[in-house]
Amino acid sequence: MTSPDHKPTASQPPVPTVKDRIYRSPMGLAGGVLLLAVVAWLGFDALIKGHGRTPWLALATMILVIPLVIAFTLRPAVFANEDRLRIRNPYRVITVPWGEVEALRSGFTNEVRTRSGAKYQLWAVPVSLRARKKAERRAASAARRSASDGAGLGSRGLGFSALTARGADSAGPTRAEGDKVMDDLRDLLDRRGEAESAQGGTTIRWAYEVAAPTVAGAVLLVILLATNG
Repeated sequence: MTSPDHKPTASQPPVPTVKDRIYRSPMGLAGGVLLLAVVAWLGFDALIKGHGRTPWLALATMILVIPLVIAFTLRPAVFANEDRLRIRNPYRVITVPWGEVEALRSGFTNEVRTRSGAKYQLWAVPVSLRARKKAERRAASAARRSASDGAGLGSRGLGFSALTARGADSAGPTRAEGDKVMDDLRDLLDRRGEAESAQGGTTIRWAYEVAAPTVAGAVLLVILLATNG
């Protein structure tokens, strides 16, 4: 009696990994790099050329200031995919599944409100009232141009109106960058809020790797200043 032939099981194709959308503040990154360059320049100059207690004070100040600059300028970021929103703030990382997000609100700051009533600020998506007003003026100007072109459509023709509309669009964005990011996040919330894979609770992790050097620098600086004389 011969055993039946067993066909090899076809290997399943790998599940594609959904990449995160990453949102950061370009101005924050540029400002952080500039501040770090200034602190490094002044600090190493004091370390090399300073006398007495000056090098120690410079070292303690650098240990305190550099982590602070990194925490508030280079570190903040928002990561979003189909299942959850991850907020990397200066000293915390908050992960919120879309099913737990109640609302995304914009005012003087951009923030996430969860169904449990907690609120978390999006440090990486700052609100620029100046950029918002500028975008609103551009939108109003584009609307006026569109209305004016629509009134003369019969005599000027469709081609002229389309060309004018493209010119109005190229004049600049009609939404501030921070508001565009919030629009993207709200779109993800609307599409994925009820998805089974987007359910769960909020998790928070403290960034001790950033807080510890800051505390160490502050303690060292206080000790040096207290023992001065």
